[in-house]
Amino acid sequence: MTAVIESEEHKALRSAVAALGKRYGRDYLTRTIAEGKHLTELWSEAGKLGYLGVNLPEEYGGGGGGITDLSIVLEELGAAGSPLLMLVVSPAICGTVISRFGTEEQKRTWLPGLADGTRLMAFGITEPDAGSNSHRITTTARKDGADWLLTGRKVFISGVDMADAVLIVGRTEDARTGRLKPCLFIVPTDAEGFHKNPIDMELKAAEKQFELLLDDVRLPADALVGDEDAGLLQLFAGLNPERIMTAAFAIGMGRHALGKAVEYARDRTVWKAPIGAHQAIAHPLAQAHIDLELARLMTQKAAHLYDAGDDIGAGEAANMAKYAAGEACVKAVDQSVHTLGGNGLTREFGLASLITAARVARIAPVSREMILNYVSHQTLGLPKSY
Repeated sequence: MTAVIESEEHKALRSAVAALGKRYGRDYLTRTIAEGKHLTELWSEAGKLGYLGVNLPEEYGGGGGGITDLSIVLEELGAAGSPLLMLVVSPAICGTVISRFGTEEQKRTWLPGLADGTRLMAFGITEPDAGSNSHRITTTARKDGADWLLTGRKVFISGVDMADAVLIVGRTEDARTGRLKPCLFIVPTDAEGFHKNPIDMELKAAEKQFELLLDDVRLPADALVGDEDAGLLQLFAGLNPERIMTAAFAIGMGRHALGKAVEYARDRTVWKAPIGAHQAIAHPLAQAHIDLELARLMTQKAAHLYDAGDDIGAGEAANMAKYAAGEACVKAVDQSVHTLGGNGLTREFGLASLITAARVARIAPVSREMILNYVSHQTLGLPKSY
């Protein structure tokens, strides 16, 4: 049974995180970006309060909750104007994969630090020539005695300059068939042969994007996460939380923009009544609110299914949630900017930068077109065109 009404614990978590986010807010984010810094203060405080690792096992310093809890944290920080993108990556993807499939040593080494924010792990899957087709990944690992040698190239990898390591998706050769199969490796960012280059992005964010060059990076045997023969299963165990968290990110951003627009529409008077009294202003804002609430319901469903261990059901719901949230976010931001008119493009109100940021939820980590492909093939049973 998927819960529709949030528990008292989740309501309390929402309230507490909202209070934290309010203490920082959009001004903190924009100031940090302008200074070229990281969101260190917010990240550190969220870690000390237990919010960063709320989804990780208690025996390794986490909160013992699930993606449901972590998605609430990200949504509320986003609604306050200070979302932490690395929540999607470090505890949600990397923390989940390690807690589910890592060795006892890997769990002890990484999970406590990921939970309290003192350590951070990035995630490397995207490649220049692979795009959404993970089967075309060319980063390969080959055996050299007891070690692995990892070679390849990754792009659009978030937060590498802040990370202690990157969870890299590579491929190894199956000794029986000779075919390449996906595998996950923990790669320290200070390893010899590991090179990072920043990507010049038009989108301004505290978390920078990087290209990675892996030139025969030597890794010990225990850098491999999980079973060498179950890499695809382990990979998708991390990608479902990524989609759920991206949905939460988008919903939070949409709520933040909508809140600004509603406040403005209540107060701004051009003729005899506030502009929010006019249906041409009020109805599109109401529609944006409805779309965000519907996207949140699907995000909650996906999170509950994932936390219940239903990876198949969660895969479908997580893709739908990410699609719905991305669309709702873009529409909410667009309508909010439009509601403010010229003021919507000023630095004072801080909405214009969201026009670019909102599109990320449509593009990453998987495009809306690929989600429509997934639903048409996996849910509706229609034939593939590729």
